[in-house]
Amino acid sequence: MEEIKTFLNANLQVISWPAKHAKKQAVIEYMAEKFEEGRTYTESEVNEILNKFHTFNDPALLRRELFEKKFFDRDLNGGKYWKISKLI
Repeated sequence: MEEIKTFLNANLQVISWPAKHAKKQAVIEYMAEKFEEGRTYTESEVNEILNKFHTFNDPALLRRELFEKKFFDRDLNGGKYWKISKLI
């Protein structure tokens, strides 16, 4: 979290989307931590959780990034999402 502290407010919400790739990755990792493995989420549930942890009002961007960076998978019509287990 140290790496993204300049992007967080006092409530630990992300206040802006970073320009640099490494910072974007760190923010997405931070957001991915807010979700449970083994649980399926609706798009609305994902948005609700994302909205609790960011203030720049773009849950679609964050949802896409979580999917594209392989933190999430989704069904074919994009209505259900789940966190992918990361192997160490």
